[in-house]
Amino acid sequence: MDLNGIQKLTLLDYPGKVACTVFLSGCDLRCPFCHNSELWGPNAPAVMDDLEFYAFLDKRRGMLEGVCITGGEPTLRKELYGFIKGIKERGYSVKLDSNGFRPEVLEGLIKDKLVDYIAMDIKNDPARYAVTSGLDRLDLAPVYGSIKLLMESGVGYEFRTTVVKELHDTDSFVNIGRMIDGAERYYLQPFTDRDTVRFSGFHAPDADEMKTYLEAVKPHVKFAAIRGME
Repeated sequence: MDLNGIQKLTLLDYPGKVACTVFLSGCDLRCPFCHNSELWGPNAPAVMDDLEFYAFLDKRRGMLEGVCITGGEPTLRKELYGFIKGIKERGYSVKLDSNGFRPEVLEGLIKDKLVDYIAMDIKNDPARYAVTSGLDRLDLAPVYGSIKLLMESGVGYEFRTTVVKELHDTDSFVNIGRMIDGAERYYLQPFTDRDTVRFSGFHAPDADEMKTYLEAVKPHVKFAAIRGME
């Protein structure tokens, strides 16, 4: 399997672990504020294949504890199951990032104990989910299915939202709170512009707005915090 990016060391992507992050191309959404839009299509250039990555992990034994798998949307890759199995066989913990639109894939990975932590994006409240995802319409049944699955799985998980001034307001977070009511962990992270964001005109909310949004969702979750804002 081709890998389309690698960060060889991260202290931030996997809570509590020294890890590396791999990036897989292909995504079923087109979020206009996406940092990794170069990975939307399935044919992004490869930086290595799975065998080269396993060799990398073998050399990092005792240095790395976990592997984060992100995208794109990793659950679209039919080779994902086998790829993660190879990582687990080498003794590493696995964190998977997902948009939640393929709950059947998440369920299989959880059932076979191939993931240790899942971070699922919650794009916006139901009324604005499609526009925030860059699509005309969306069936949100898979999202609700993944939310329920994670909350009942026993696997470590978090829900998170990238907050964009032009796309979110207080009502967004009141309604997101209702979507994930009872969740263990939820993070808000402000949008950061980069040269890989294809569309202009997006900004991060200010600190006071972020705090207001945090307070709106707090009554619904066990722990909520802002991540990535000094």
